[in-house]
Amino acid sequence: MNILKNKIFTKEDYISIGVILLLATSRIIPHPPNFTPIIAMSIMSGYFFKNYGVSFTVVLISMLLADIFIGFYQNMFFVYFSLFLITFFSFKITKKINIKSLFFIGLGSSLLFYLISNFGVWMMGSLYSKNINGLIECYIAAIPFFRNTLLSTIAYSYSCFFLMNTVKSIFLPNYFKK
Repeated sequence: MNILKNKIFTKEDYISIGVILLLATSRIIPHPPNFTPIIAMSIMSGYFFKNYGVSFTVVLISMLLADIFIGFYQNMFFVYFSLFLITFFSFKITKKINIKSLFFIGLGSSLLFYLISNFGVWMMGSLYSKNINGLIECYIAAIPFFRNTLLSTIAYSYSCFFLMNTVKSIFLPNYFKK
């Protein structure tokens, strides 16, 4: 039996992992508040991999590696949970991700992240009262950050989408002939 036929990852998977890790690494360089690649990383991970477990694992490891450098924080669970949901939804609609749909996927993913992560800020923090008014205050206070979240998601998603297709055309020339 040839052991190479039973390999876990394809060349495409290794390229995809490299692109996702590149996105995760860019979290540790200075950036404007909430202008990070994490939502794009989740969208693209769901798009790149044929196995949800691989998509999920790559996002988890990428986030943990970056958070080791950045530092762990109180509402990590909510951030990670929202990213896993985005990865799951992206994985489920992977055949529908294209240049046109990527904007709307980025918008929806950014909204989902905004709702879940800011719910975590409200729930875990002490800045807002633990009632509906406090939750509304938290969401209102987070609106200015949403702009950067959305802009970064769109910018990183499209950059990643085009980068991956360019890299595939160079290193996997037969990929587009399927």
